[in-house]
Amino acid sequence: MKYRSFGKTGFQVSALGLGTMRLPIIDKDPSKIDEPQAIEMIRFAIDHGINYVDTAYVYHGGKSETVLGKALLDGYRSKTKIATKLPLWQVASLADADTLLDEQLSNLQTDHIDFYLLHNINSGTWPIVQKFDLISWIQKAKKSGKIKHVGFSFHDEYSLFKEIIDASDKWDFCQIQYNFMDENFQAGKKGLEYASCRGLAVVIMEPLKGGKLANPNSQIQSIWNTSAIKRPPVKWALQWVWNHPQVSTVLSGMSTLDQIKQNIEFANNSSEDIFSSSDLSIIQKIKSAYQKYSPIPCTGCKYCIPCPFGVNIPRNFEIYNESYMYDCFEASLKDYHRQTEPQKASNCQQCGQCETHCPQKIPIRRWLQKIKDYFPPQN
Repeated sequence: MKYRSFGKTGFQVSALGLGTMRLPIIDKDPSKIDEPQAIEMIRFAIDHGINYVDTAYVYHGGKSETVLGKALLDGYRSKTKIATKLPLWQVASLADADTLLDEQLSNLQTDHIDFYLLHNINSGTWPIVQKFDLISWIQKAKKSGKIKHVGFSFHDEYSLFKEIIDASDKWDFCQIQYNFMDENFQAGKKGLEYASCRGLAVVIMEPLKGGKLANPNSQIQSIWNTSAIKRPPVKWALQWVWNHPQVSTVLSGMSTLDQIKQNIEFANNSSEDIFSSSDLSIIQKIKSAYQKYSPIPCTGCKYCIPCPFGVNIPRNFEIYNESYMYDCFEASLKDYHRQTEPQKASNCQQCGQCETHCPQKIPIRRWLQKIKDYFPPQN
């Protein structure tokens, strides 16, 4: 296993981290983890060099931490570091934060959490952090010994990401979404570089964009095939992230033992700045090819919002485009229904205000109707 520096902490982290959001399940029920299989996978990963395992209070319907705690019995706890997260949306007081942390320690069957994150800071949850001064709270938890290092995971715009980092000099690390299709999405490359220059370790999630980059169609694969160096699409995507020296570790939410074995092999051969100019050219061609599959020519400028009725127009367009780009209707359907009801395309009232602001002259109302028809309502 290759190891990389984890920011200013002095810890040498495995290039590949194990995410536990997509453990094997029974009867397609995310809350029913196949415990024997999951424990075998987790222990295999640790036995083969992975020393960073990421979970969260809410993963697998609240069962992920418990199964990880079981997997780390029999001496495995001392062989790896645990990362888990405080669900900010469940915090209505500092007492709630204390209760949640203690419950997580119990779930994980440990007396401390090595890397503790404020989960999913965005424009909606950042006010919760500020209201209860959770940055000070997490520092107190660190002084108590319950937490060793503090960080946050992030899903929002770069400007907010920078504000969060600048709000405290106590952050040890952060976790951001980053892959070759999302280079300029959310925190993006600017966020990666800014966090690194401030001494934070950077943990990468969604390096395969939720698996969307793992199984390309024949046209995309034909471009990969033109490379002189042959790599599976998964290896291309992971190595693109590892190519950045600012990256500390790359999380992969693996669902089978074969996926773990494959990704460990890729990690063992990973390196910083390994891509040649021809490799990077192939990546650019792949990005352009994917983008050609986007039915809606939205640039994400967001001039169309706020919608007076609350519809998140750019997000609806993004979800619809990704369904076509990556041939992933089921995954996109789930993304669509993760939105609140007012945010969905089905809430469009056809007022037309958005179209007066769109520099691309997109017939927004017509596309929102198509999206409404494309994604069936939840049962």
